[in-house]
Amino acid sequence: MDNKKIRVAITHGDTNGIGYEVILKALEDPTVLELFTPIIYGSPKIANYYAKALNMEVQLKTIQQASEAQEGHINLLNCFGDEEIKVEPGLSTPESGKAAKRALDCAINDYKNGAFDVLVTAPVNRSSMESFHGHSNYLEQQLKSDAKSISILMNDDIRIALVTNNLAIKDISESITRQKIVEKAQLFHQALRRDLRISSPRIAVMSLNPRCGEEGALGDEEQEIISPAIQELAEQGIQAFGPYAADNFFGFGDYSKFDGVLAMYHDQGLTPFKSLAPDDGIRFTSGLTIVRTAPAHGVLFEKAGKNEVSPLSFLHAIYQAIDVFRNRKAYDEPLQNPLPKLYHERRDESEKVRFNVPRSKEQGKRSDADDETINLSEE
Repeated sequence: MDNKKIRVAITHGDTNGIGYEVILKALEDPTVLELFTPIIYGSPKIANYYAKALNMEVQLKTIQQASEAQEGHINLLNCFGDEEIKVEPGLSTPESGKAAKRALDCAINDYKNGAFDVLVTAPVNRSSMESFHGHSNYLEQQLKSDAKSISILMNDDIRIALVTNNLAIKDISESITRQKIVEKAQLFHQALRRDLRISSPRIAVMSLNPRCGEEGALGDEEQEIISPAIQELAEQGIQAFGPYAADNFFGFGDYSKFDGVLAMYHDQGLTPFKSLAPDDGIRFTSGLTIVRTAPAHGVLFEKAGKNEVSPLSFLHAIYQAIDVFRNRKAYDEPLQNPLPKLYHERRDESEKVRFNVPRSKEQGKRSDADDETINLSEE
């Protein structure tokens, strides 16, 4: 049995945000090193700058490549050599965006070479990163995966996925289609089963319009698009229910009756989620070969360098990544070893099927008349 600890790659995010603060605080307790081996992709100079600013004493082991990482240490992989990077806490700058992207690219290249097991990303600011449309899309592109990903916002009490994300309100309605709802629900359902090990997940589907459209008076998307999508999912064996009006659904706590909630757009899902999970919420990207999680909060420029941010969300992101990695192995392992060929006994009127058991020499002495089995796979 392999007792090697899971290797957790951590990218430092926007260097002017709260990335280093939550990373260093999350790893400050030495007991966490008994659970996993961290590899921070970043800059020793910036890490030491924030450690000094936060009055923290954290022992970092600087390495030049992931193969040098050692268990029991906080490994910091230097992605920048001797390069000086200007640090301006609280400001969005092109330099901080480039530093975030370089650390991410360094980690992705190492993942392709099998250098670590899971990825936890500190927050970035898209406006300072050229042609960057989020970690999930970027990972899809860089890993050249045909598989589609889905982001899930979650804590111990709720899991929310989105049909559309980061769209202007005026563009949401035309972007919601029956096909897109079905596709997102399928991805969500598979993530709940494989990554989170919920055997028979129940998914609540939100409405788009107030009061579920009131039978067309406030919009017909519920009747024309969402309800047919739910019916299609039911025909596929996916337990999807709704549509539900978001105000009553979250206001009355109905989310607690479901394993997952599929919201139609960003604010419909994010607003209740951040109200219900202010400190421990995380974002999990499912559907790709790589396991990636992140804290649900953003770069929080207004708090950068002030020692005001809790590392709880970041710690939860690390632990969830480890859980998903183990869940996937447990889920996939039985599927990698097909069952033996099945044989059908002709004399068995109940049509019972049993596994083929290799015959011993004594069994081989039976006459052909007594041996009335045929291999179904050869019929």
